[in-house]
Amino acid sequence: MAKTLRTSDDYTIKTGTGAAGSNTVFFDSKTTRVMGDLVVDGDRTELNTSVMTIEDKFLVVNKNNSTADTEDSGLFFNRGSENHAILYWNANENNFELGTTNQDPTTATTITNYTPANIKVATEPTDANHATSKNYVDITAASNILIASDDSSIISLGGSTDTLQLLGGRNISNTAVVGADSITFDLNQVLTDITSITATGANGDLTLVTNGTGDVVINDTLTFSAAASDPAADTVTKIYNKTAGGGGTGIFFRNSNIGSGAVDELISKSKATALAIALG
Repeated sequence: MAKTLRTSDDYTIKTGTGAAGSNTVFFDSKTTRVMGDLVVDGDRTELNTSVMTIEDKFLVVNKNNSTADTEDSGLFFNRGSENHAILYWNANENNFELGTTNQDPTTATTITNYTPANIKVATEPTDANHATSKNYVDITAASNILIASDDSSIISLGGSTDTLQLLGGRNISNTAVVGADSITFDLNQVLTDITSITATGANGDLTLVTNGTGDVVINDTLTFSAAASDPAADTVTKIYNKTAGGGGTGIFFRNSNIGSGAVDELISKSKATALAIALG
């Protein structure tokens, strides 16, 4: 038979000496419903339920902390005989941390014994701000490296086993990563094992410049290929090779300040000797 107890003021149930005693009030029923607010005063509250359903949209942890953000707070997960799993806010570091600890959640205000744990996330992110897996980062980082050569062919590096190798021996003295996106290769030293240098620009010059009063030094044979035609006269001396003429050398030069820019040939020793004899 249903019964209703109504009072016009506070209603108190006491057992023994109250909170300091050892007596307990039991509600033995299928359902206990509290129509108003439920306030529990005590250091510890235990809910022995297999599934707990909470209608609140937000849970407030460490509610009574009224000071600056100096106390760690979060969730402990019971793992039986193993250390607790924990997801908490690290007040000292100002970030969330996930891991395990052997500290007691009833006494811990600062997590001091903590081992970080791994977190598993979706392999491929669907948003720029999503976390992703290490495997996805490795594959994506490698597959995004495209190397284009001057003939427009492209080499793509993909997979963790592909290697970008730069050959050049002593000619590459240093490699340095600048920032996060660029790599600098330093060739500021003596070049060795170079068999050909070609200027690729249309009718482009290849210029060798020394430092200060230094000279361009050639220690071995200097070979001239036959020129297709005489070069244009200029204020600098141009030396070139073509079919030998009266000078008997085939080495010609041209300078707009010499002989009004006329083409002339260096004379050989035998030709010079013959001319000297002929001219007496």
